[in-house]
Amino acid sequence: MEFRHLLSFLAVADELHFGRAAAKVHLTQPALSQHLRRLERDLGVQLMERTSHDVRLTPAGRVFQVEAKRLIDQAKRAEAAVQDVAAGRTGWIRIGFNLPAAERVLQPALVKLSTTNPGVATHLWEQGSAQQLERLLQGQLDVGFLYGPQPTGDLRSREIVRIRLVAIVGDHHEWAGREKISFRELAEQPCMLCRRETSPAMYDAILAVAQRAKTTLRVIAETDDTGEARLRLVTRSVTAIASMERARTLKGTVAVPIVDPVPALPLRIVWRPAASRAVTALLDSVDAVLAERAAVPSPRHG
Repeated sequence: MEFRHLLSFLAVADELHFGRAAAKVHLTQPALSQHLRRLERDLGVQLMERTSHDVRLTPAGRVFQVEAKRLIDQAKRAEAAVQDVAAGRTGWIRIGFNLPAAERVLQPALVKLSTTNPGVATHLWEQGSAQQLERLLQGQLDVGFLYGPQPTGDLRSREIVRIRLVAIVGDHHEWAGREKISFRELAEQPCMLCRRETSPAMYDAILAVAQRAKTTLRVIAETDDTGEARLRLVTRSVTAIASMERARTLKGTVAVPIVDPVPALPLRIVWRPAASRAVTALLDSVDAVLAERAAVPSPRHG
């Protein structure tokens, strides 16, 4: 049973006239009659009673008319859905992100995306950079917002912002009232870092800065558990190094800027090759957010 035969049958069933039906589907009457004979042969039933004066549907033909219309409508909906996905009007994007990306870029970009492409759904996961990269390579994510250099392989990426890291201490700590500390001062305090398995780029960036500053950090703990990190900070004289965004989530702690040198690392947007139109729309939204921020002049302090 062919799709074109269904269209021919419905034209005759609606018009009950071979001449008008043939014109409707842009066929000659002999070609239209052939379509109907083949359809009846495929189904093994007679769908129409034909005389020299009129055409009538058989009981089986009337039932088939209803079902054929449903099939045609479903096919049209499927065609429209596919075209919408191809055009980026609908679809879905699987997005991994870290906290700084969410607050600095992703949240406003998703607001823009919901305006320009309201039919695009997003699935969101907050994950470490290493896990995001692995899921991107396995095809389980479409886009990731993560720390690190340009990934190897077929993944596409670009740096969108550099994230400065800060020292995080409990609000009882002797540094809690400081405006800033030098990186070398960190050697005076026991230090807590993220686990390298979770975010190798951040871990390596911190140790690279320590090497440039000719400083050895006294790392007493590595964790990616914010609950554990907060408890250590508020109950012991420990310093953590992380983003300002992470510091804001840790109740009872204070963020202190680090200088001389300032530890920082690139935040990248990474996506799979042959990205869908929906992913391209998200990239455009990110670009729009970054362009708007670049156009805003920095405040001057007199």
